Amino acid sequence: MKKMTLMLAAAVLALCTAASAQTPVSAWPVRPVTLLVPFPAGGSTDLIARTLGARLQERLGGTFIVENRAGAGGTVGVAQARRAPPDGQTILVTSLGPLVIGPHLMRGIGYDPLKDFDPITVAVQAPNVLAVPAGSPHRSVGDVLKFLKAQPDRMTFASAGNGTSDHLTAELFWQETGTRAVHVPYKGGAAAMSDLIGGVVDASFMNINTGLPSLRAGKLRALAVTSAKRSPQLPDVPTMEELGLKDVTVTSWQAFAAPKGLAPELRARLHSAITASLHETAVKGRLLELGFEIVASTPEQFAAFQAAESQRWKRVIDTGKITAD
Repeated sequence: MKKMTLMLAAAVLALCTAASAQTPVSAWPVRPVTLLVPFPAGGSTDLIARTLGARLQERLGGTFIVENRAGAGGTVGVAQARRAPPDGQTILVTSLGPLVIGPHLMRGIGYDPLKDFDPITVAVQAPNVLAVPAGSPHRSVGDVLKFLKAQPDRMTFASAGNGTSDHLTAELFWQETGTRAVHVPYKGGAAAMSDLIGGVVDASFMNINTGLPSLRAGKLRALAVTSAKRSPQLPDVPTMEELGLKDVTVTSWQAFAAPKGLAPELRARLHSAITASLHETAVKGRLLELGFEIVASTPEQFAAFQAAESQRWKRVIDTGKITAD
């Protein structure tokens, strides 16, 4: 009898503990919410997290704190997010790298990007732009292709590092045009930008929001953008599609996701608040000025897009025999 009483007491205690641990969706957030960014402060993903975090505080109440957990191309931070409880207190804000590129370059990353997270929304996207120094003799993509075909492995393309969006866009460009060049990886976009402006390297497929200030200042020349349509920020610059390179349509993107198991009602609240914030006049205008395009996809659209992107970059990586080293 005593044993049964103890078992019943333990069961009641467990139920009470579980109930208290699960905050009602209507009351969330009762504690500060962490927006985990797997990159250093100051980059594009950090900017999106901080911009929308401020708006989420107003729309949802509570406190939203950005935590930067950089390392291994973003995979360290994403692995940390995967280990967090699916209670809405940790939300991952990431770019495409750790979700659709890193898993094909590195082993033992500690998560399955297609299975370990509940997608919320792809918030924004931005094309890359093929840029050369202002004093470059190359004034068009045609000039670049002519040089690459005449002198393979002579022209240098800078990137922010192995496996980054600018690196893989260059690899895709070479694969689609049957050309070859020299990849010069840097430890970050700032160093790559500095050497490109100085003419140390010949070209780069940089993120448009990174390159806009130097392009507007006349320090760099834009030859083409990788979006399906011309960028409002560079209306005179043709797209790769216009130039006949339909498969070199590439966008870098930032998205929100949660550890697997987030309550559907909570995911719906987050999605609604994030997408509404993205469409606020002030927020949308500021992001467009910086070169971002608003996406605000549904969770289902995000999941399908991520799967397609993962397969696409796997093909590029396998074809180019690219490694993270």
